[in-house]
Amino acid sequence: MDLTVVAYVVYLAISGALTVWVAWTLSRAGKVFLADVLHGNEKLAEAVNHLLVVGFYLVNLGFVALYLKGGDNIGNTRELFEALSVKVGVVLLVLGGMHLANVYVLNRIRRRGVMERDQIPPVPPQGWTGAPVAGPGPWTAPTPPPAGA
Repeated sequence: MDLTVVAYVVYLAISGALTVWVAWTLSRAGKVFLADVLHGNEKLAEAVNHLLVVGFYLVNLGFVALYLKGGDNIGNTRELFEALSVKVGVVLLVLGGMHLANVYVLNRIRRRGVMERDQIPPVPPQGWTGAPVAGPGPWTAPTPPPAGA
């Protein structure tokens, strides 16, 4: 069998397995993070998680398929390992880059939600402070104690 075909088969097996493993790991660990980003809406978090996994598979497996073709013919075992290391290394970098981009975007969404939650006062306003504009307001200044008491 031609070593180029062996390189293709090994590359597809390794890249496919890595893509599935990373997607499964991110999906499992990302459920809690998405639930926090989406304010505890578990059903929505599950749906978004599933959509992210499908998108992850499509982009990464599409990249793996497009990156399959090699420029040189592989003549010996050393060239086989060199070609595989370059191809698998690039796939790992793409997987890592996609992961970092997803975490960055979700963290920005989460941070915005936390800032919005922090802006809501814990207790609704109960009265006015400061000088009344027209007549006495709901708050009046305390009266000083009598002068000889």
